[in-house]
Parts: sequence; structure tokens; C-alpha cells
Amino acid sequence: MLRPDANEILRTAHAMAEAARSAVLPFFRVENLATANKLEGGYDPVTEADKGAERAMRAVLAEMRPNDAIIGEEYGTREGHSGLTWVLDPVDGTRGFVAGTPTWGVLIALCDDSGPIFGMIDQPYIGERFWGGFGQAQMTGPQGERVLKTRASRPLEEAVLFTTFPEVGSARERAGFEAVAKHVQLTRYGMDCYAYALIAAGQIDLVVEAGLSNYDVCAPIAVIKAAGGIVTDWHGRPAHAGGQILAAANAAQHSAALEILREFA
Repeated sequence: MLRPDANEILRTAHAMAEAARSAVLPFFRVENLATANKLEGGYDPVTEADKGAERAMRAVLAEMRPNDAIIGEEYGTREGHSGLTWVLDPVDGTRGFVAGTPTWGVLIALCDDSGPIFGMIDQPYIGERFWGGFGQAQMTGPQGERVLKTRASRPLEEAVLFTTFPEVGSARERAGFEAVAKHVQLTRYGMDCYAYALIAAGQIDLVVEAGLSNYDVCAPIAVIKAAGGIVTDWHGRPAHAGGQILAAANAAQHSAALEILREFA
């Protein structure tokens, strides 16, 4: 397989992010937003924002990259024959979206047979966009554009740890998260994909989660890796299929957290 042209991939990803912004923002913080629940016995909402954003991104790909495959949360898989696959989550953090918090995001990843090679995390409401791959890691937002770089190594006792849900996953997985949380300086909850962007931006040190899907993690993996961080599962293996996730700003903190989490993997 030929290496994809980095500039073309970047143009395509930005075009998808812009299309998704236009599709999703009209539904954010509106009264009586219609939602459907995808999870029997629980709450996993989906809105027209999710569906419209994915349709908009697929339309961009149909025009700019018609030979690539697509895996999307809302509309499934489209086969391709380029050897490349776009993995899309049109609104990661729909619970936050319907609650009005600006911590959700549009996730765009490009993968080959080895996993993610490029990723983008876009937060349309506050206008921040993070991307990484092909030797670059950058963001743009209200304060301008800058290079992304993860935090330098420091003791686990000084780390900032995030996860989305306090319950994390199973009872055993929650125990694993809590075992790590006992060692860190600060623990915060409820940030969805924005927590991974904060690792890449050098703001926090760790994200520990479980029960994720491939479209939840492929984009964050690429962005964090490009910024100097590490993302694996709780065994230290590749994590782009989802499941149990450990994202770290640097090798030392990854190793320290992994030593704790392996017991619960």
C-alpha cells in the first residue's frame, strides 16, 4: 500500500470537521432536543446531531476519498479498496451534548492495517481542534495555533487523572481505576474525548477508561501518540480496537499506572 499524502489527508480531515461543525451546532443547547436511547436498561442517547454530522462527513469522503473504507458509529461500515479506513465518531460524548457541556467532540481517525496513523479531535462549540499524525501534532483555538506536546515525566503522586464515568466499567474495572486514583494528586470526571485532547495539549497526565469502542479511541490514540504520549490497553497492548484504555503523557507514568492496572485487566 502506498503511503497516503499527508497534505491530502489533512485537507480531508479539516473538511470533514468543518462539515460536522455545521451539522451539529444547530442542535447544541436547544430546547426540547429529540433523543433516542440506544441502550436497553441504561442510557446511551443519540440525536439528529450525531446522525447529521456523520452523514456530512461521509459526504466529504465520497467526494474527496471515495476509495477509502469507513467505520462510523451511526451508519456502520462502508468497504473500500485503498487499504485505508476512516473511523468516525460524529459526537463523542452525546450525554454531555444533551446536558449542554462543551466536552463532547467530533472524532476523525485514519487507520491502516497497523492501527491509527492520523487523528483529529474537534470541539465545535469552543472552536478548538487537535490533530496529529505524519510527523506533526497541532491544535488551533481561540488562542491561536500551537504545537501539541505532552507533559514531561513526574511522579504518579503529582499526576492529574481523568475518566468519563465514576463507575468506569465492570466492578473489577472500577476497582482498577480506583487503585490508580489512590496514587494521584487530582482526579476528575466527565470529560469524554476532551480528556484525551488535554493529554496531548500537556494539561493532564492520565486517562483510564473501560468499555470503549474503536470509534471512541482511534482518533485520540493518533493525536496523543503524535504529541509524545502513549495509549495502550491495561495489558500494555495496542488499544485501537477499544476495551480497557490507559492513556498517558509519558512512558514513566504509563509504566507506573500499568503496573497497577494489570492486576485488574
